[in-house]
Amino acid sequence: MGLNSIIDLIETLRGESGCPWDRKQTPRTIAVYLVEEVYELVDAIESGDHDGVCEELGDVLFHILFLAGLFREMGHFDIKDVVNLIVEKMTRRHPHVFGNDRVDGAEEVRARWHKIKMNEKNFAKKASILDSVPVGLPALMRAYRVSERAAKTGFDWSDISGVMQKVEEEWSELKTVLKEQNRVPKDQDLLDLEFGDVLFTLVNVARFTHIHPETALRDSTKKFEKRFKYMEKRIKESRREIESVPQEEMDELWEEAKGKFGQKEIK
Repeated sequence: MGLNSIIDLIETLRGESGCPWDRKQTPRTIAVYLVEEVYELVDAIESGDHDGVCEELGDVLFHILFLAGLFREMGHFDIKDVVNLIVEKMTRRHPHVFGNDRVDGAEEVRARWHKIKMNEKNFAKKASILDSVPVGLPALMRAYRVSERAAKTGFDWSDISGVMQKVEEEWSELKTVLKEQNRVPKDQDLLDLEFGDVLFTLVNVARFTHIHPETALRDSTKKFEKRFKYMEKRIKESRREIESVPQEEMDELWEEAKGKFGQKEIK
């Protein structure tokens, strides 16, 4: 079986004798499911579950082909147009592979990729280079892309020390606002903004150190979960609920969990 078998399956599901649920789907509804499936694929990749990755790749592929089928029904394009367009674009954006250009390392490839991309008609007509960053991206991921795009214009710090100084400034501003709001009615919008400034500046630290903040935060969250679940398990072994355990004892169990699961033991 190949891609045609999935396309045939989708056409059957969408046909007159097909599935009522599949028949009522639209590009907007399928887009939501596609995003969910991509996150499930990322989870499978992060867990190292090869069988899970295979299955989730199939789910993502199904939803992509489903979307292409919907647009074919509307008379806009079909999956062949999608394939032809991406092959043409990838060929154009790799002149060092399919042409006579020469590059010196991955960073030069990234720089040339960006330059070629910005000269393409669908990007050239945008009012700002930041318009190419999808609004619907998760906030942390979008912050990374926005800062990356801005930096490519030369609007950036000269080195990591400048970024770290900015982190200190933003952290100081947040602490000042928090202290002031202990004495006056809270301005939640201002507090949100100052906290967001700290996060955005930390995203730039990640960019300078070649860390993707989304991946780093996912790993730290996973580490916290593993340690917290260990603490829960230890408490359940004593036939108690975690809510009934004194803070001091929980702190001791947390240190025990930290000793059991080190910094790199997050899988």
